[in-house]
Amino acid sequence: EVQLQASGGGLVQTGGFTRLSCTASGFTFHDYGIAWFRQAPGKAREAVSCISNIDDTTYYANSVKGRFTTSSDNVKRTVYLYMSSLKPEDTAVYYCAASRPKYCLYFTDNYKYQATSWGQGTLVTVSS
Repeated sequence: EVQLQASGGGLVQTGGFTRLSCTASGFTFHDYGIAWFRQAPGKAREAVSCISNIDDTTYYANSVKGRFTTSSDNVKRTVYLYMSSLKPEDTAVYYCAASRPKYCLYFTDNYKYQATSWGQGTLVTVSS
């Protein structure tokens, strides 16, 4: 069974830093891409980043480019999302998702991106 466990987050001050983790089980981690999405209250889901575990190629949404970094540890089967220069508008529930690596190219497209599995979400609150 494909499972993703997201953790980290919490309350962070504006301009601060935090790290999210997404630990995977039940599939060949190296053969997949792991994306991060977020959803703020009353808003639609927004793509954040994607990393292909095959070649560590990373993709970022324009809204987080230069502030967020994603990386993968194949030994720990964990993908990290390092979030810096946080803004109140970054407040959201953050979800990780696994997909075939090719879908990282479409991670910002809700119609084209096809996830194999979703994690349960972790809340990040950025105080102003």
